Amino acid sequence: MVLFDVYPLNNITVTKAQGSYVWDENGVQYLDMYGGHAVISIGHTHPHWVKRIEEQLEQIAFYSNSINIPIQQELANKLGKLSGKEEYQLFLCNSGAEANENALKLASFHNGKKKIVAFNKSFHGRTSLAVAATDNKNIVAPVNETDNVIFLPFNDEKALKQCFRDFGDEISSVIIEGIQGVGGINIANESFLKLIRVLCDEHNAVYIADSVQCGYGRSGLFFSHDYAGVDADIYTMAKGMGNGFPVGGILIAPHIKPKHGMLGTTFGGNHLACAAALAVLEVIEEEKLIDVAKQRGQYLLNRLKAIEDLENVRGRGLMIGFDVPEHLKDLKKKLLFDFNIFTGEAKPNVIRLLPALTITRKQVDEFLETVKEAIEELKAESKMLKAEVVQ
Repeated sequence: MVLFDVYPLNNITVTKAQGSYVWDENGVQYLDMYGGHAVISIGHTHPHWVKRIEEQLEQIAFYSNSINIPIQQELANKLGKLSGKEEYQLFLCNSGAEANENALKLASFHNGKKKIVAFNKSFHGRTSLAVAATDNKNIVAPVNETDNVIFLPFNDEKALKQCFRDFGDEISSVIIEGIQGVGGINIANESFLKLIRVLCDEHNAVYIADSVQCGYGRSGLFFSHDYAGVDADIYTMAKGMGNGFPVGGILIAPHIKPKHGMLGTTFGGNHLACAAALAVLEVIEEEKLIDVAKQRGQYLLNRLKAIEDLENVRGRGLMIGFDVPEHLKDLKKKLLFDFNIFTGEAKPNVIRLLPALTITRKQVDEFLETVKEAIEELKAESKMLKAEVVQ
């Protein structure tokens, strides 16, 4: 049997990880500035996280949601405290796609309406409803296609107002990332998020804050949507929630009432997943990682803006992107294979940085110096190539 070939793979096998470094099978060390798609929030194999999981594993790893699972309430209490959403309700699942799927479904249950407003360059997951609300035709199968999703330009207030004038009575929910990740690190304007709140209130629609990638302190606030100073009706979470252990969830405002059978999951909220998620929150609180993300991210952002070859450097906290001009199109590849640094990308020309919130100032400086060196090498290689063409 062979693996189904759906991923373009770098020919690297990581066998060990610690903090912001990983090592391959040959013992080569790499600086991880990507965290496996923003998953690694508190650093690879953080000792408290490992201990929490080991202790739970020795007691019970899993039983279904047909019994009382006290660690779920323990997680809810800690999550409410750190997020500032103590009055919200928590539903636990397994992934970001599942979180968004349940959020969209719950919104429709709540108001009995069908239409979803999503935005250009959005990415909400690969399950049926989540992928239908994702702006990428390459991953939407014919069976996922629906007329119930309306795509609008990101941050376009005029288009949003017109959409509610045209379809307000039919709109069930508006789903938006506070910072688009896969779309290329595009920040939702605070005024745009405030307008979504106003329009949803006026038309009995549900405001869904997709915080799968931009949540859990990465932006310098617990949820990046919090910069707008308004509350969403549902927040979706995953990625950094478990630091690599599969766990997701949704925070649900108190006015949305539950009913037995409307949502469900076999593995969501299992003992082991809750232990991993609790460990993450405990480390975030103990090490003040949200403040660290804000301060270290601003330092990284300012230093990147000083590198003249990089274009449109933007982001919040430790969720940063920049455009690379054509002569630096191989920068990501150069950083990985010549300088042993993992970064992410968004097509066609964006490099994404999503390091662990525990990354040190020294590691940030190491990255910055290496970027400058890699750029100089690429420019030199480009000059040599042009000279050869002329000859």
